[in-house]
Amino acid sequence: MAVKITPGAGGEYYIPYENRTGPESIVYFTRDLSPEGLRKVYRKLSGVLCGKVAVKLHTGEKNGPNIIPRPWVRELFEKELSAFDDVSIVETNTYYEGDRYTTEQHRETLEVNGWTFAPVDIMDEHGTAALPVKNGKWFTEMIVGESLPSYDSFLALTHFKGHTQGGFGGSNKNIGIGCADGRIGKKMIHTGDHADMWAIRTEELMERITESTKATIDHFAGKIAYINVLRNMSVSCDCEGLNAAPVVTPNIGIVGSFDILAADQASVDLVYALEEEDHKDLVERIESRHGHRQLTYMKEMGMGNDRYVLIDLDSGDERRICPKTAVEGVTPFAG
Repeated sequence: MAVKITPGAGGEYYIPYENRTGPESIVYFTRDLSPEGLRKVYRKLSGVLCGKVAVKLHTGEKNGPNIIPRPWVRELFEKELSAFDDVSIVETNTYYEGDRYTTEQHRETLEVNGWTFAPVDIMDEHGTAALPVKNGKWFTEMIVGESLPSYDSFLALTHFKGHTQGGFGGSNKNIGIGCADGRIGKKMIHTGDHADMWAIRTEELMERITESTKATIDHFAGKIAYINVLRNMSVSCDCEGLNAAPVVTPNIGIVGSFDILAADQASVDLVYALEEEDHKDLVERIESRHGHRQLTYMKEMGMGNDRYVLIDLDSGDERRICPKTAVEGVTPFAG
């Protein structure tokens, strides 16, 4: 008799810092939302990158208004990543029919959105590869874009925002969904054996995303870093393009870490540290989708620490600060 797999629980509940246990990781933070701010965080993390470098970001649907600004990424490539001989933006095709469903459509969308200053590898253009999922309960392997294993190191450059199904989209979602190929891997995460394409939700979805992510970060162990840009944080993912819900959450800054859980947890903590009026929409999206299960499952899977030392890169002495201090003076979003 097959053993019934059941998801965990509690994904609708935020766990305050004082209720967490375990060691702390380093998370770098700047309020400087600019090309220089992005480069400042990147320079703290660049030492682990080597050889052929994959830069995973969400390039967005056509004319999507909230993605990381192309000029910022272009400057990062020209002034920092040019130190590497072989570096590419990496993406995969989408599971849903839209502007990036086929490689041809995806290439057209990349052109429209201005991702023309660097090579873009649509990793599942020519097929798939399988990466093992160690100690997973949903998967033993994840099907990713064929070219992913050809890279030596990996930079997750993530636009942190809400997500229609995941609650929030941080580095975990960027990698877990974004590296799974468009037909098999994404179906494993969202559909499984169900007839409904989007049948899998709440805690089970968070766990499946996380196991997919684990396959990739284990593959690049010691040669991977994470940057989250907390800007234009709609409750909608960038996959919704022009249909994304209006942004009402204030811009906060940029975080970076060698620890994926610490990076995503710090980003969530920074949102929760905002005044209730400023964060209520994004918090409601995270809790209503049980998105906190992404974080607790990453911890259970040994993917990182949910406690961290938040380093203020804007202070001369790079002092430790708390999320509440980090968001002091944040300007409420005014449209």
